[in-house]
Amino acid sequence: MRENPLVLHVLGARPNFVKAAPVVRALGELGVRQGIIHTGQHYDALMSDVFFADLGLPEPVANLAVGSGTHARQTAALLVGLEDVFVAQEPDLVVVYGDVNSTLAAILVAAKLGIRTAHVEAGLRSFDRGMPEEVNRVVTDALADLLFVTSPEALAYLASEGVPPAKVHLVGNPMIDSLFAALPSLDPAPVVTRLGLPARYAVATLHRPANVDTAEAARELVEAVLEVSRRTPVVVPVHPRGKARLAEAGLVDGDTIKVIEPLGYVDFLSLVRGAALVVTDSGGVQEETTMLGVPCLTLRPNTERPITITHGTNRLVTPALLPAAAEKALADGAATPAGELPVLWDGKAGPRIATVIAAWLKGDNLAPASQAKRPE
Repeated sequence: MRENPLVLHVLGARPNFVKAAPVVRALGELGVRQGIIHTGQHYDALMSDVFFADLGLPEPVANLAVGSGTHARQTAALLVGLEDVFVAQEPDLVVVYGDVNSTLAAILVAAKLGIRTAHVEAGLRSFDRGMPEEVNRVVTDALADLLFVTSPEALAYLASEGVPPAKVHLVGNPMIDSLFAALPSLDPAPVVTRLGLPARYAVATLHRPANVDTAEAARELVEAVLEVSRRTPVVVPVHPRGKARLAEAGLVDGDTIKVIEPLGYVDFLSLVRGAALVVTDSGGVQEETTMLGVPCLTLRPNTERPITITHGTNRLVTPALLPAAAEKALADGAATPAGELPVLWDGKAGPRIATVIAAWLKGDNLAPASQAKRPE
């Protein structure tokens, strides 16, 4: 290892920025040399640039600006662009986050170049290979040298896949670190006033391929959301993915539904914090609503974050069941978590990850997750 090793973080989409910010900050405090590669997978300023500002992330050393496209075309562009940057920068460790195509591409390029890698949010599984994200997770975990796990069940999943325990570290959830840091700034009132919303409203976020990539699925989804809006007004920050398809299916501004552009990190979470209900197909939003105690209905047949369901704040629903489930959630009021927050969701995951990485860069031996004591 070089005397002054370099860590590169590969970020491509909103959830990556949120997870990376606490890690980047903590590594900086330890004096680790590092840089960010922004792949441009989320190319809209409201989906990327504003997150750098809201989360205090430094300017990237490279922006690949790959934009959208089919999985093959986007991944191909990522592979070429990342290889050029890795060869030029010569990192000692590449850190990837979550399960987006940027994560998959970075782990593949690094493996082919012999560069060591770390995966933050390793071991999550929906057990649905029909989800592109599930394929990305499995491949990334198979190739990563350090695997940082956010919840205990992931330890068993990785063990069953033959991942050596010495690679795995249970550290908690860095997305929750960012949420803890932002809490004092999360005031719903300014956003609610700016958007002209009533005191009681719901938020919906919809972007998964299974929900928006076909006309039939989009129509079924939109009809269900419109039905919910007859019970309480719904505001929908529309992800660029599926925007046209959802509009064709009838998701347009109306008396009880407000379709808006994507929001920045602080504005979006402020909106969520004040909501009576959140309807989503996003993984990260399931975690954020769990932390905030906001009822969440997830429009998916499965989730790689079962801890949000056992914790009592999240429920899986189909479009057909959504209106009735929403009516019940609105009647029940604020979600009541089943006990304390999930283990190690304490705002200290970033420093734990940074400590492991800094020690690894120095060549220190580290206890595997199955042997390590629970961090204080």
